Amino acid sequence: MTAATAAPAARKGPGDGTAVSAWRPAVAGVVEVFHARFTEYAYPMHVHEAWTLLIVDDGAVRYDLDRHEHGTPHDTVTLLPPHVPHNGSPAGPGGFRKRVLYLDGSRLGAELIGPAVDRPDVRDPVLRRRVGRLHSALVRPGDELEAESRLTLIEERLRAHLRPAAARPARPDPVLARRLRELLDERLVDGLTLDQATALLPAHPAHLVRAFSGAYGIAPHQYLMSRRVDRARRLLLAGRAPAEVATATGFYDQAHLTRHFKRLVGVTPGRYRARTALSRPGAR
Repeated sequence: MTAATAAPAARKGPGDGTAVSAWRPAVAGVVEVFHARFTEYAYPMHVHEAWTLLIVDDGAVRYDLDRHEHGTPHDTVTLLPPHVPHNGSPAGPGGFRKRVLYLDGSRLGAELIGPAVDRPDVRDPVLRRRVGRLHSALVRPGDELEAESRLTLIEERLRAHLRPAAARPARPDPVLARRLRELLDERLVDGLTLDQATALLPAHPAHLVRAFSGAYGIAPHQYLMSRRVDRARRLLLAGRAPAEVATATGFYDQAHLTRHFKRLVGVTPGRYRARTALSRPGAR
């Protein structure tokens, strides 16, 4: 498995209401994750080498891009292209709280820079929810496949907004889905990144994810985690300790196992193991 860099605790500024945290996760294409709360700070004009994908959770930001003024209310997804100067400041007295992904410049392609300059702010509730869920996955070490899957679908939806006339994605491919399922089964413990999967099963990452989800009604990362939890249950029933089970089933650590186990089984691995011990013949 590839270990992610865990999200650091927010660092507060000197009494000005500022709090920031930044890290680089082990997810291909994500250069940096940046979460911040600003009440007074204003960014001067600057550029990034990466694409800037921004959502605002509280308050709003006003900014200038290519000599035009824009704003980011909380229901908007903002995409700022690389190498194009922009600034940023609070749009109101309460400041703003934002979550930002900096994506490698090659992720969306230079041909989309012009459309992104013209239409940087996207009002799309589905896209907004997907970006929020991607951030949730990025703060959890061990959920890299989920993050990669969510990112590739976000990129596909952004392209659709920037190129509305683009062709519809192909129908789900059952053969491709089956081959990906076989790969996930083979690499249950070691895990599988989308880059690895697309190298072995030549297909666009978004098509790969859609083919699998369309065929099985579950995303690849959900399938992998459910298979791992299923194996963890067997090992816990055999009397092995949760920490040992986490390592044996491909989870990042015991906390990672606990989170997914409780979501799918309804109790923590420790409680599950204790209950099964009590139910064994001869237990008192």
